[in-house]
Amino acid sequence: MRSFLVSGVVLAVLAGICGVTTSADDKQDGWKTIWDGKTLDGWKASEHKEAWTIENGELMCHGERSHLFYVGDDKPLKNFEFECEVKTTPGSNAGIYFHTKYQETGWPKYGYECQVNVSHSDPKKTGGLYGVMDVADPPAKDNEWYRNYIKVEGRHVIIKINDKVTVDYTEPEGKEPFSADFERRLGEGTIAFQAHDPQSKVSFRNIRLRRVP
Repeated sequence: MRSFLVSGVVLAVLAGICGVTTSADDKQDGWKTIWDGKTLDGWKASEHKEAWTIENGELMCHGERSHLFYVGDDKPLKNFEFECEVKTTPGSNAGIYFHTKYQETGWPKYGYECQVNVSHSDPKKTGGLYGVMDVADPPAKDNEWYRNYIKVEGRHVIIKINDKVTVDYTEPEGKEPFSADFERRLGEGTIAFQAHDPQSKVSFRNIRLRRVP
């Protein structure tokens, strides 16, 4: 019995190091892991698919513009909570889209983007709702994992970085599209990660989702 308990502890530690959430975590309070830490099953990349790689339980983007869309059974999403861990390298830019739809090329037209950028030249930084409620001083650092949380309930969006609220936004009724190219409105859809450019290298892990009634 003693050796079994020790082995369980070791396995749990190794799972944390590799960025893999245990099955017990999956069942806790309705949260579900939506990336297996090993493959791209349940995900679909757009243009420049080679920008996405997997290494040591980390989903990494590094290359020409590409977006990796969640195409698992849990979509379309309307009211939900989402969280993952993110690590940026200096000068990198990426993003996490929600209420978006798969498209083969270009920047996603539908949904909102939670910015991922600690030190890239773009002044819109990590934790902001891109082009809607921007953040200039992110509570995160390059080369360190941080927790990125997004909640959508009705017209209300909450974003937290390391448990600090960076966005508390209520979309106005009847909001017009941002432009002809970008809707920037709530509706329903899926999650997508962004590979922004060849100079940017960003990692994601422990990707989880929970529906909100």
